[in-house]
Amino acid sequence: YRAARAEMDKTLAREERLGHVLPSKIEVGAMLETPSLAFAPKKFFEEVEFLSIGGNDLKQFFFAADRENELVRRRYDTLNVSFLTFLEGIVGRCQETGTPLSFCGEDAGRPVEALCFAAIGITSLSMRPASIGPVKSLLRRSDLNEVREVINAARDRGEQSVRSAIMDYLRNQNSEQRKLP
Repeated sequence: YRAARAEMDKTLAREERLGHVLPSKIEVGAMLETPSLAFAPKKFFEEVEFLSIGGNDLKQFFFAADRENELVRRRYDTLNVSFLTFLEGIVGRCQETGTPLSFCGEDAGRPVEALCFAAIGITSLSMRPASIGPVKSLLRRSDLNEVREVINAARDRGEQSVRSAIMDYLRNQNSEQRKLP
């Protein structure tokens, strides 16, 4: 990161010497695509101006399963308790250092996954435009504190994934909304 940042600063200085118009603001951050970066020194989290979780690659490395190989790609679930706990650790480190955090990848555009990400503290999601409506709709009609409680309860019961607990919660929430006058 430091080497890339230094190159960026050199380029900006050169452009300024040449009299070129510079952007009013440039933020330099990093994509977290390997589990090891989540354990980088605190100084790294303090120096980057933002961190974006590259969900597709991160999941592949976290679960040691090639997402392109149909024989193994279904063996991992984004709502796996271990993976969510790992993501919560990243959220915590970013909160501790004030580092803006986002999630980029296919899962950000899946409403149930996006709901769980928001509930654990990842509130900036990068997704395809077609996914915005469904994700926004689910987020607006859900209580993130309740979702967080569902996640924690599933974890406390020793479930491998929170998916079924979240789906039950959403079904119950929908049936309650239908009962309203």
